[in-house]
Amino acid sequence: MTTASSAPARPARWQLPAAVALAIVAVLMAGAGPPSLPLLYLAAVTPALCDSGLRHHRLPNRLVLPAYGVLVVALGIQAVQLVQFPLVAVLSGMTYLAFMLVLSVAGGMGMGDVKLAGALGLSAGMFGLDAAIASPLLAFFAGGAASVVILVAARRRRGVRIPFGPFMLAGFWVAALLPR
Repeated sequence: MTTASSAPARPARWQLPAAVALAIVAVLMAGAGPPSLPLLYLAAVTPALCDSGLRHHRLPNRLVLPAYGVLVVALGIQAVQLVQFPLVAVLSGMTYLAFMLVLSVAGGMGMGDVKLAGALGLSAGMFGLDAAIASPLLAFFAGGAASVVILVAARRRRGVRIPFGPFMLAGFWVAALLPR
């Protein structure tokens, strides 16, 4: 017997067209190299992650964790092609994850944000140092600006929670797709 709370959520009508649009833009901007693999995976899950983040303040492991498998393959291919260890990508992923973990321990972020940060940092780092730095900076800028607006609008209500995952994803997409 399946209850309403345990039934899988149906994707909203906008999710598939948004995922396809992101995938098309990703391939056009990144080409067919190794960095396009995590971009295609993230294109597929970004709409669902944004929806889940906004509605439920959760970033499901079933959507976030497979990104690491895709990244291992993509980073391996990139390392073989370039004949060097993908240092920028690895440092970017570790730094973003560690920073978000500190914020999580301090009570400011959820563990879904932490797990997503590592994947986004690795992915952005595949595009170089500029994207690796821009991704979290854009996320915090956009999240901070939106938070000010939301908190001013909700000044009479206490306990307003603002999901950060959608801003992390937006920052990543802008950084990854900037012309190089």
